[in-house]
Amino acid sequence: MRRFRQVIQILSLCFFLYLVSHTKLPHDLYIDYTAVLNAEESIHLEQPVTFYFMINPLVMVSSLLSAGIWISGFLWAVAVIILTLFLGRIFCGFICPFGAVHTIVSEIQPKKHKPLKPSAYQVKYSLLIMILLASCIGLNIAGFIDPISFLFRSLALSVFPAVGTGFREIFEWLSASDIKWLNWSSLVLEESFFAPVFGYNFNAFYGGWFIGMLFLFIALLNRVKPRFFCTVLCPLGALLGICSRFSMLKILVDQSKCTSCKKCASICPGSARLSDSPYEISNNAECLRCFNCMETCPTDAISVAFNIPKNTKGPDIGRRVVLSGLTAGITFPLLGRLDGIVHKVSPPELIRPPGALPEKQFLELCIRCGLCMKVCPTNAINPTLSEAGIAGFWTPRLVMIQGYCEYTCTLCTEVCPTGAIQKLTSQEKTSQPVRIGSAYVDRGRCLPWSGNGPCIVCEEHCPVSPKAIHMKEMAGDKNIQLPYVDLNACVGCGICENKCPVRGKPAIRVICAGESRSVRNRIML
Repeated sequence: MRRFRQVIQILSLCFFLYLVSHTKLPHDLYIDYTAVLNAEESIHLEQPVTFYFMINPLVMVSSLLSAGIWISGFLWAVAVIILTLFLGRIFCGFICPFGAVHTIVSEIQPKKHKPLKPSAYQVKYSLLIMILLASCIGLNIAGFIDPISFLFRSLALSVFPAVGTGFREIFEWLSASDIKWLNWSSLVLEESFFAPVFGYNFNAFYGGWFIGMLFLFIALLNRVKPRFFCTVLCPLGALLGICSRFSMLKILVDQSKCTSCKKCASICPGSARLSDSPYEISNNAECLRCFNCMETCPTDAISVAFNIPKNTKGPDIGRRVVLSGLTAGITFPLLGRLDGIVHKVSPPELIRPPGALPEKQFLELCIRCGLCMKVCPTNAINPTLSEAGIAGFWTPRLVMIQGYCEYTCTLCTEVCPTGAIQKLTSQEKTSQPVRIGSAYVDRGRCLPWSGNGPCIVCEEHCPVSPKAIHMKEMAGDKNIQLPYVDLNACVGCGICENKCPVRGKPAIRVICAGESRSVRNRIML
């Protein structure tokens, strides 16, 4: 049974890695976005990249509590809850890809570990209470430590870009070699495998190093205790543990075969320690369904059976756990609103993706998963650090010097699992139009305005029709044309800022003023 579980879990992890690597368009370097306007459908991904988020009960419950709306696709999460009621934490033992990562790390040179204190296993219930209460107040913070969001964010924004950067630098070194077969092999490897998986360009994400270090730290905790995250920190495991209290799938011990060697208890990664009487796990809610005990038992005394639950013991949640969770759940969202971003005008650099809801509703639904950041073909969408305050940490924003919002691209609206970014078609985005900000010219840095030379780059790249940037001749000098921004036509796509030849701090920049999603932040002309 244990080997079967490991095979299923490895397959689940491989499928998850496949979705992460394919959360992008194939051949994203050669896309004719102008053809999309004349097409019947917008460009979209063929892979079900939101599958693991749709089967995540924690994302479903937190989104339902924070926004009060039912999101299409979350019936899969309901099915997982029903499955847990019958079979226990089968999701943790068989399906969860993050659990597979912890299992793999734990199996590398395993050693005996000292059991943790019983209070350590209560931490996840405190985190669950904090998440649910914060969601009720209107701040969805489940994505900070939810295993699916944590794993996807870590792989998409840190691990994959880092590995891709390393391989690309190797290929560039090989392509510069005078040896022909090295040039040929680098081209074949890049085009056939590495580019479709890691992309064709150097990808970068603000704070990606911190996300990667946090992922590495969580993985190395398995050296302290196997599946440390699953048993101590995982709020999804806590939610499923509450649901699995009455599960019918039981792990039983044959009293006639048991020698009381306690090997089953020593190898159990959770706190579901086997008791001497009545010869079954003492805490069904903490059983990960890993079946390590069955594999370890020298006398084959442990077996699996379906029984009607009687006198079941629920999760060990004390008053201190509840009080700490309640305190954190109230404090975090209230302190997160003291910066004024939710109830007042946002900072100028906080440019949300097209289709994003108003800031208050956006924070109620965004789980910081990183899907929109990974799918962006120009690498413009990045996680926020201090721009959105503590309540908006790791939520998406556009950094125009790094990329720009392609005029007809709506991929970020297609992949958002919770609806924090509403779905848009290319026709809806361009005909309304959907504005994410406004451009302005810094005349002190602009080449024509400062008298340092002619330049029409921003006007040439402006995608809207009629153009939002137009040129006027300088009075008395017909050779120099000065750029002006028409705020009625500008959508804030940022391509002018991205292509501006003035490096470092471009001479034309985009701010969030004039965005469609906020009435307070619009420019009254």
